Amino acid sequence: MTDHFEHPGKPVLLSLSIIVTVELMKSRFTWNRIAQCVVALACAFALKLHYSTASADQLRWILAPTTALVELVSGVSFEFESHAGYISRERSFLIASSCAGVNFLITAFLMLSMRNLLGERSKKVVWGGIPAAAVIAYLTTLVANAARITIALLMRQSPSEIGPESGPFGPFRPFHWMDPGQLHRFEGVFIYFGFLLLLFAASEKIGAEKDSNPFRRSLYPLLAYYAMMLGVPLLNGAYRQGTDFWRHALFVLLIPLLLTCGSLTFKALLGLSVLPQSQRATEPQR
Repeated sequence: MTDHFEHPGKPVLLSLSIIVTVELMKSRFTWNRIAQCVVALACAFALKLHYSTASADQLRWILAPTTALVELVSGVSFEFESHAGYISRERSFLIASSCAGVNFLITAFLMLSMRNLLGERSKKVVWGGIPAAAVIAYLTTLVANAARITIALLMRQSPSEIGPESGPFGPFRPFHWMDPGQLHRFEGVFIYFGFLLLLFAASEKIGAEKDSNPFRRSLYPLLAYYAMMLGVPLLNGAYRQGTDFWRHALFVLLIPLLLTCGSLTFKALLGLSVLPQSQRATEPQR
């Protein structure tokens, strides 16, 4: 089980860090915020640098807990094989380094960090926000990745043609028009971005500040995901891989956009339903 375009270019991420830093210096941000942004971007770059050359042995810090969660939920046993990853010989299923979810970890970390640092300028930011964002992003990655791999295991139990008339995989019948590779892409993008939206919603709920422009803030997850999963590979020349990349890009472009639109619509409808109740509560009793 592998993800496509898992190692975008390190020079591009470094260039992105420089651009963000320059723009921050042009804006009315304090040096404290600028310094924290530089540190957050440097941490993301360092992790990407490590991931681009790391073997499965060097990624056990994220593969081992992910596999433990998959075993707990699915009941499938895995064993570690050096330089390969965690393998289930019974299912012929490998959790390799490309399944580590480090790109999602970097995206979640940057989304949380930049939301805090680039958001409410009147709010005081502390250095503890960066390690807190790293821990939250790591824990979220474990849960999201375990969910993705467990669902992939379930789909592997079904026949090669998705959508059998019998068996426990009736929910996958609507996707009979996808081949296994496309279904794998859909599942990965849907779950990863879905968890990114949930993480953002939770951080918004916990955050003390009240935003006057919820639409603008709702773009944080979308822009972070696009930058990491589309922008960086494009700048690195992944488009030279031809049709396979553009098929992947179509999934990455459309699925998060649809989920974001759905989230905004839900918030709008929820706001409309709450407004009449609040108005009734403030009306004087006759």
